Amino acid sequence: MRQAEVKSGKSVVIDEVVGVDLHGSRLDRAVAVVGGVSRSVATKLVDSGAVLVNGEIVTLRTKLLFAQQQLSIKITEKFPTAKLVADSAVEFAVVHDDDDVIVIDKPSGLVVHPGAGHPDKTLVNGLLARYPEISAVGEPFRPGIVHRLDRGTSGLMVIARSVHAYRHLTAQLHSRGPKRVYTTLVLGSLKADSGVIEAPIGRSNKNPTRMAVQQKGKPAVTHYRVCCRYTNPLSATLLSCRLETGRTHQIRVHLQAISHPVLGDDTYSSSRYDDNSASTTELGLHRPFLHAAALTFRHPVSEQQVHFESELPADLKEILSRLQTP
Repeated sequence: MRQAEVKSGKSVVIDEVVGVDLHGSRLDRAVAVVGGVSRSVATKLVDSGAVLVNGEIVTLRTKLLFAQQQLSIKITEKFPTAKLVADSAVEFAVVHDDDDVIVIDKPSGLVVHPGAGHPDKTLVNGLLARYPEISAVGEPFRPGIVHRLDRGTSGLMVIARSVHAYRHLTAQLHSRGPKRVYTTLVLGSLKADSGVIEAPIGRSNKNPTRMAVQQKGKPAVTHYRVCCRYTNPLSATLLSCRLETGRTHQIRVHLQAISHPVLGDDTYSSSRYDDNSASTTELGLHRPFLHAAALTFRHPVSEQQVHFESELPADLKEILSRLQTP
């Protein structure tokens, strides 16, 4: 990774041979990684003709790159780079750390990395305060991050602390190796005690900020198992969900698609209740009832399976205490 700092009135050209870590990557992602810029800036650079592959201007963001190709990026003050700031005030629990990986328990409400509307005070800012070496690992604006949790979701995440770990973990995720299990509370009572939801997910045609089951979307598979059913003050089911794939908002979208949305999830219509049911506001639930409860993956150095678990946080335990079983 190389970060370009552009001074007023000047520009810098970055020339780099595409490595194996970026083999098969989209052009916009490669520009973000090599240029040390955000994905949005990378998109603008590609669109403006500031990116060359093997000496030719390429404006197709989705073009796939291959190892040994020559990538050239011209960055001017029109597309300034930014620096991530370490912030020790960001709170999160460290479950495990060693020279290559960090496993953290993310609290609800914490955004994972800077983006639109969240320039700082993210998990990444907090990680940089404790583990400054991750600044050289992975993508510039989300160093060390190999997978994400939504802002409202709590629970376990693995962070790459070394370049080797980053490549190893991203390869595992690509091959669906890690096991990620979530605990969630959904509206209504599922008929089956277990099942599999297999439906492709893509951007919603009606709202680009949301995901939806789409025929042309990416393959997505969610396994679920019923843990408990509740009947009062509303019909709800506690589920354990295992991800086979890791699409954006996958559990939330899949459960909504089978008419059992995650309670507390306003984005995916969890406010639709029967006439005799109570609202999540009355229950005191102010975020999606979704928690990353277990995480299993191969350690990038030892190659041994490692397993971590996280208890349901206090706010979600309190919600369950207000519900009654049949």
